[in-house]
Amino acid sequence: MKETRFFYVPDASETGMLPDEEAIHALRVLRLKTGDEVFLIDGKGTFYRAVITLTDTRHCWYEMRESMPQERTWRGRIHLAIAPTKMMDRMEWLVEKATEIGMDAFTFLDCQFSERKALRLDRLDKIVIAAVKQSRKAWKPAVHPLVPFKEFMATPRAGRLYIAHCYPEIERSDLFNELTAHNDDEDITILIGPEGDFSVEEVKIAAAHGYTSISLGKSRLRTETAGLFAVAMANLARRL
Repeated sequence: MKETRFFYVPDASETGMLPDEEAIHALRVLRLKTGDEVFLIDGKGTFYRAVITLTDTRHCWYEMRESMPQERTWRGRIHLAIAPTKMMDRMEWLVEKATEIGMDAFTFLDCQFSERKALRLDRLDKIVIAAVKQSRKAWKPAVHPLVPFKEFMATPRAGRLYIAHCYPEIERSDLFNELTAHNDDEDITILIGPEGDFSVEEVKIAAAHGYTSISLGKSRLRTETAGLFAVAMANLARRL
């Protein structure tokens, strides 16, 4: 049986040509040729079955054969806003695994105790695209740029809002209990701080903007582990 090949083509229904990087992979790595069947992902909820009709050294044209709208496998949008770690390989691991599990958006936060102030969003986006194809996801998570914490707070957000922190003097709810108690279709936004945690001031600012303080259990988790754990719980709680 031939392996099913998936390619990310955000405007798949409007164009008949693979994006440059996808074309190079199809031609030079997979050695695809005219007449081969491929599947396209637009990242907006639809798969497409297509057949390659023409190639040259760097380009690959296709003809659409079938549009296959997909059903979402979780309710509401899951948004993770997280302070990037000093070591970027940990954030790369996080976005890959969280995408495979299933979620809708990443935002990166510049917090008071953040150790990283710059990101290569293009690299993170490529990792997300690869994870979308590998895990056969019809929706591609958005990858938003690094934003100051207070600026993120200034943008109104609908749904259920949570901020994870480790301050025992500030009352916290267990995230799993929160998610199972509110088993609805509301969007979920979860904030995860840097290695040094959010500052107390940041937690208070979040509370003033409607964020519920939450705990991720009794273990003290690394930033990237906390982010993945939160996404996994949200996906499980909203799974269809």
